[in-house]
Amino acid sequence: MLNEELWDKHFPDFIRNKDAGLGIILDNSNLIKLPAGQQVFYPGSNCDNYLLVLSGEVKIQILSESGREILLYHVRPGDSCVLTTSCLLGGDSYPAEGITETEVTAFVISAEVFHRCLDLSAYFREFVFKNFSSRLSTIISRMEAVVFESIDKRLAKLLIESGHHTILTTHQALAYELGSAREVISRHLKHFESYGWVALKRGQVEVIDFEALKRQAETSGI
Repeated sequence: MLNEELWDKHFPDFIRNKDAGLGIILDNSNLIKLPAGQQVFYPGSNCDNYLLVLSGEVKIQILSESGREILLYHVRPGDSCVLTTSCLLGGDSYPAEGITETEVTAFVISAEVFHRCLDLSAYFREFVFKNFSSRLSTIISRMEAVVFESIDKRLAKLLIESGHHTILTTHQALAYELGSAREVISRHLKHFESYGWVALKRGQVEVIDFEALKRQAETSGI
């Protein structure tokens, strides 16, 4: 069995479950390491593998007609990629791109082994579809927020969720995370600063009034 200690650490149920079909995955998976900034897949590319992330982070994004990058979601340790699952199940090519944000370590399972184990392992089927359902719900919630929530409400939420008084980030990075434009984010941050909620410095946002941001996040806008 390959990389048994890593399986036991990151996906222990694959080791402890007595489902015989799981042995095929454990014996036929490969461990890969990808550097930060590596393109994992791109629009139109074939979906040949199922990845389980052990460490690091992959961002999944689409490119708008205007050339703006729009973040769909992140794949983090313990996650699988909902687009990969969808493409494997449907036999489709990728409609978006995946890029490593940090160095990533992951188990790679070939499409052939993936489909074989779906047939043989009840546990693996449940694992795949639970992850797919959970990630799809996250994407839908994100799209609903983009469409229906005001940008100032979403910006306040993002600042609160960081949990830090000093957030090391740029206006462009915040815009990317929220699916907006840098100019829009800068304008709203300046509003927040004028209200005494935050202080803006180069490459960082200092949160001064968490309670005010919390109230803003619970309202429909300024």
